[in-house]
Amino acid sequence: MNSIKHGISIGMEGVGSDFFLSLKAVGTLTHADYKIITPFIDSALESVNSPKVNVLIDGTELEGWEARAVWDDFKIGLKHNNHFHKIAILGNKRWQKVAAKLGSWFVSGEVEYFESQEAAIVWLLER
Repeated sequence: MNSIKHGISIGMEGVGSDFFLSLKAVGTLTHADYKIITPFIDSALESVNSPKVNVLIDGTELEGWEARAVWDDFKIGLKHNNHFHKIAILGNKRWQKVAAKLGSWFVSGEVEYFESQEAAIVWLLER
């Protein structure tokens, strides 16, 4: 049995009367992870027309992606790029900061990288 933890969890978090979509990525993401999580993300975002969604992506336990999973992630971004207002990427590795910059080219909303969860949430909730 492989005991190395990996995957993506999805939820909604609130601060006061404001809410945002939260994603937490753990380990090395696989195509199988995306086959499981993509329908949940699609369902959560399909009903969004206005206002657009703020998202917090916690990548502090993310190690990377398998090659096919990179493509899966890219497809989700392209499919839902107009649904996002702000995406805060919480990380602790230099490559995550670079990935956040690259990702900002493919979504219509703002994308920022943070090393502090508190700073990321404050930014998400700014008007």
